[in-house]
Amino acid sequence: MTYNILYVEDNEDNMRLVKRALQARGYVVHEAVNGLEALEKVKTIKPQVILLDINLPDIDGYEVARRLRGESASIYTPIIAITANALKGDAEKALAAGCDVYMSKPINVRELWARVEAFLPENGE
Repeated sequence: MTYNILYVEDNEDNMRLVKRALQARGYVVHEAVNGLEALEKVKTIKPQVILLDINLPDIDGYEVARRLRGESASIYTPIIAITANALKGDAEKALAAGCDVYMSKPINVRELWARVEAFLPENGE
């Protein structure tokens, strides 16, 4: 089975790193560079996991997560918040907005793989 992952990130370097790491594991990575694009792409690609940067140029990742949880409550897609925000309370804020997991940048590739794989069916092949 092919797994679709949506990565919402406006920084090209971060996008390239994460995309390469996930493609090395056989995932199909779809890109969105802002929150509004992400909300549209979720409808068409139906990702198994969403990786969501919090600091986006239009609406922030918290708002994207809230909208996803509000619009598609019947279709549950895990959301992993990925952000440079590492202050006290940032993780709680991401979780309260609807994210399932919070990861801080810089990304640890092994941790990323583990977090993504934790949300995927074990017998997907």
